[in-house]
Amino acid sequence: MRRTLRRSCAACAKAKHKCDLHTPRCSRCTLRKVQCVYANEPLSSSSPSKPNTALGESSSGPPSSLSTLSVTIGSSSFDPFDSYPPTSLRRSRVQNLIVHFLSKIAFQYYPLDLNPDSNPFINSWWPLALADPALFNVSLQTASLDAELHAQKGFHQSAILMRDAVSLIRHKIDDPTLAFQDATLDAVVTLAAIEHGKGNLHECRMHVDAVKRMVTVRGGIAAVKRSSPLTARMVPWVSMLVTGSPQFEVQDDYGNGGGIAPIDQWEPALASEYHHPDHLASNNFRLDHSIGVILARLRSIINPTHLNTNDLHDLTCFVLHRLLLPSSIQLTAMSECVRYATAIYMFVIHGPTYYSHAAILHQITLSLQVHLQELVLSEDINASLLIWCLSVGLSASTGTAARDWFINHAATTAHSLGIENYDGVESCLRSIFTLDVRSETMFCGAWEPIFHSASGGPTDAPTIALQRLLNDEAYEDAGRDNTHSGD
Repeated sequence: MRRTLRRSCAACAKAKHKCDLHTPRCSRCTLRKVQCVYANEPLSSSSPSKPNTALGESSSGPPSSLSTLSVTIGSSSFDPFDSYPPTSLRRSRVQNLIVHFLSKIAFQYYPLDLNPDSNPFINSWWPLALADPALFNVSLQTASLDAELHAQKGFHQSAILMRDAVSLIRHKIDDPTLAFQDATLDAVVTLAAIEHGKGNLHECRMHVDAVKRMVTVRGGIAAVKRSSPLTARMVPWVSMLVTGSPQFEVQDDYGNGGGIAPIDQWEPALASEYHHPDHLASNNFRLDHSIGVILARLRSIINPTHLNTNDLHDLTCFVLHRLLLPSSIQLTAMSECVRYATAIYMFVIHGPTYYSHAAILHQITLSLQVHLQELVLSEDINASLLIWCLSVGLSASTGTAARDWFINHAATTAHSLGIENYDGVESCLRSIFTLDVRSETMFCGAWEPIFHSASGGPTDAPTIALQRLLNDEAYEDAGRDNTHSGD
């Protein structure tokens, strides 16, 4: 019986149900105790007469030691010998990479959902990959890169998978019926991330430009989301991370347009901003309207107990694109600070997803530093908002050259405002945003070098803020002495 791309037995096809292609009977037919008839043999199915083999691999030889391997994730069991597209790797290696992808990469790419039954890379991405050779090779490549990176023995197998994936994608792009599928977009944007990780920025940019054209033909991100929410979330997010700036438009506050959409809570959020007793009214901040409206809505929406993972992801993606898209409007220094501090804060409460955001986060942190340098010279600023911006910068600059600048300016600002401990800082922070355990821990740790921690050094050791004050006073005294001596 010839191999085909048939993806269902007769019973599942008639009932319009997804078929898992198990032989001799699929799971649905087994459960219903009915006859399971395949009009054609499922692609790469493992029948006794013709076992699934890799490209160029002989079907003869001893059976694989993984012949009984299966992995159970949540309520689903994945059999490496189940139907999957052919590759150029050994069968046993493919099976290992499948298990690696399903048990690690899926959760590494989407840590927002650690539930195997609902993680989108398991229940949405993987079925697409099993039906699409290009996406399957790209998926295996992500697992292979991770495994080979830890093994420190080179990236030979990843290179093979990359070669095959690029070839398969080119064939898909040449076919108008395949070029704009969800699986094609997923594969291309993943290649963009892989090339960025290798430092191949030109190739990365080519992949991003290609996926942007595909989305345009599809009618925009909103249209893509109707068929594949995961694709619509991953494409703009990864494109932004690897290029350093948003690559897709957003809808307006009322959901008009074909770009990235706001969440349902966005439009009514403005009316409920002042319901939180600890929050200062946003109109006291004297921000430019475009930034003030975003801050006001976020202060109403952001509450860890009120947002599910999809809403948090969609909100973060929408807000980051709204904040970071190029604009011809000239903003005040305070608005620029809030713009970049809010972007950093959204990255922090969201966490890394799909791909590392370290590069773009560092870039935004430096932009915040530039505008804070202008801001700290002005006295016409809201103290709580300034402390919040400095706190965000302190947290994001950890481990970078900008860290000392943020520590010095945070210490000086705290002293000038009469803030002597973290309780005073926390009061300012809570007047801007509700703090969850994660953000509170982050901010407390960021201020620790300034307000001497109980665990660090003798209790009578001066804090950085106090030491700066003593140094400043000594400098001023020396200046006065020099002035008197010159009289």
